[in-house]
Amino acid sequence: MLWFLVLHIGTLLFWCAALLYLPLTIMGQTRQQLNLVDSPLAADGLPRFLFTHVATPPALAAIMTGTAVFLLDRNADGWLILKLTLVSGLVVCHALTGLLVLRAEAGQTRGLLIWCRISLTTQLLLMTGILWLVLAKPDVELPI
Repeated sequence: MLWFLVLHIGTLLFWCAALLYLPLTIMGQTRQQLNLVDSPLAADGLPRFLFTHVATPPALAAIMTGTAVFLLDRNADGWLILKLTLVSGLVVCHALTGLLVLRAEAGQTRGLLIWCRISLTTQLLLMTGILWLVLAKPDVELPI
């Protein structure tokens, strides 16, 4: 089980890092399209590459290894259920970031910068909540 946990933590780190970098890349590309700034990092196609090749495979691997840890450990404490709820929110943010990538590629820049900021803030809050739940493991009783 330890190897699954190590793989889970490693892939989770890659997923979170890529997920945080994606909105920043989209913002850089959007600012470049709007001629607000010259950004060498905002090359065409970079957000899609990051989403499909850098963020999504670690996301799938983190979910699979986390499921393996859950099944092997047979733990269903309240904090874990809350953590899985926050992880579900992170998966939704991942999908919505993919929509932001599509909007940026289509040139629909209206409101894109604010949505990238909202996405980034939401992701940071979810990641902070997940980290706190994993480290603190509070005694949470769920009404079941």
